Amino acid sequence: MAESAVTVGNIYTGTVLKIKPFGAIVSLPGGVPGLVHISQITNGYVQNVADVLNVGDEVDVRVVSYEEASGKISLSMKDVPQSSHYGGYDDEEDEEGEHNYRYDAPPVITAAQAASFEEKFKSWQKISNERIAGINRRNKRR
Repeated sequence: MAESAVTVGNIYTGTVLKIKPFGAIVSLPGGVPGLVHISQITNGYVQNVADVLNVGDEVDVRVVSYEEASGKISLSMKDVPQSSHYGGYDDEEDEEGEHNYRYDAPPVITAAQAASFEEKFKSWQKISNERIAGINRRNKRR
């Protein structure tokens, strides 16, 4: 794929070449490099790119912008299904050569896990309320 063949909005599978503090350099098919800015890796907060991505990881990215003059390609992983998540998407061809996509749903939380969370939350809530009460008492004395 030549740089001119990069189409804004298309999804490509690429390989992480480098990890930088501000994002990851991803090689698109044909060896064309693009940047996934740290803010475009996931919908959540990413403090360190290396916590989420490693050199050599295969990732699915959407082309956000392409500046033909400079050759800069901006990529995003947000809202792009990643094949490594929850067992991911399987792209299999059937006998007619058609692609079938299968998504494995995330694991279900068991009743025991939910109860454990509830206990931890109640404990945290109690400690938090005690701290707030202590702060309020100190503020009243002043």
